Amino acid sequence: MSKAPLMPVEDALDQLLGMANEQRLADSELLALDDARGRVLASDLVATLDLPPWPNSAMDGYALNLADLHRQPLKVSQKVYAGLAPDTLLPGTCARIFTGAPLPPGATCVEMQENVEVLEDGRVRFLQPLKAGQNIRAQGQENRVGDILLRAGKRLGPFELAVAAGQGLAQLHVVRRPRVALLSTGDELVEPGQPLRPGSIYNSNRVLLGHWLCELGCEVIDAGILPDRPAQTRLKLEQLQVSADLILTTGGVSAGDADCLGQVLRDNGKPLVWKLAIKPGKPLTVGHFGAVPVIGLPGNPTSALVTFGLLARPYLLRIQGVDDVMPLSFTVNAGFDWHKAGGRREYLRVRLEAGRAELYPNQSSGVLLGATWADGLVEIPENSTHNLGDPLRFIPFNELF
Repeated sequence: MSKAPLMPVEDALDQLLGMANEQRLADSELLALDDARGRVLASDLVATLDLPPWPNSAMDGYALNLADLHRQPLKVSQKVYAGLAPDTLLPGTCARIFTGAPLPPGATCVEMQENVEVLEDGRVRFLQPLKAGQNIRAQGQENRVGDILLRAGKRLGPFELAVAAGQGLAQLHVVRRPRVALLSTGDELVEPGQPLRPGSIYNSNRVLLGHWLCELGCEVIDAGILPDRPAQTRLKLEQLQVSADLILTTGGVSAGDADCLGQVLRDNGKPLVWKLAIKPGKPLTVGHFGAVPVIGLPGNPTSALVTFGLLARPYLLRIQGVDDVMPLSFTVNAGFDWHKAGGRREYLRVRLEAGRAELYPNQSSGVLLGATWADGLVEIPENSTHNLGDPLRFIPFNELF
């Protein structure tokens, strides 16, 4: 019997995002700005005031009406500091003004102090040609009342939160956190701090994915380690489906006798994705247990890293309402030769040095240390070879995280 073809990465991602579009979270909560970083805006942020609220000076200098320029030197009739309301400018005078201060009514331009001569009697002479509106920030030059400043679905970082603060908002409506049950599977796993048994290894995936989920705005339900037992796997999934929006697992998704998750999903759930044309990360399962989505990542640490970053991450962002879920990437030149054309798309850990992507020497899917050395991943398309200097797509780790 011929083997079923491996699923292309794009097809798997399309199916995941299709699932996510049907499962977008509808609930929201009101959060203080200080608590909203990394969360997703639940409704459009509409401006309630012009910015700036009034014309103001772009620099320290002198405000005047151009019609009075022929009468110079001009007397300084007032000083205007930021935070003070100025008086109307007296005819034939100018105002000493400082950066950010409101423009006195009647003034039509501002000259920087470096281009002004202050005479002994305190009057000032303007040394350069002037024009209307010079060095003035117009009212509403950033936004007008009613402008949509941020669309629903925008992830909130420092810039977005500062825009909200500029409108005087202390709170924002954000999409509630996705509740993700994080489940590690495998008889060989031991949690850090516990003694290792013969043949066992420490569970690093729970730490990696738990922190990554928090960075994506998720509420993590730590479901611990599950032994390779179908009955226990089925019982645990039944328990988790009550409270979780997603069950995220590592391990147990290959075709071996001890890979129970895939078996339980095939027997009791609705598997959608089985094996992918990707390296590392071929054994990945996506499906449902009851009504709850399940994403089963491979157990090898780098396989879990790659498949979570490229597939689970976009899914989790989309259910929160984010439309643009793909990480930014750019082209770099290979700092290595790659003559091993493979039938799966490969993602290699690399570091950028002198404008080139240098390869971590051990690309095994079980080696996580390379991720601490690397800056990101380069993509090697299916059935392709590359020479030193060839262009490759590069995905920075700071985009995935």
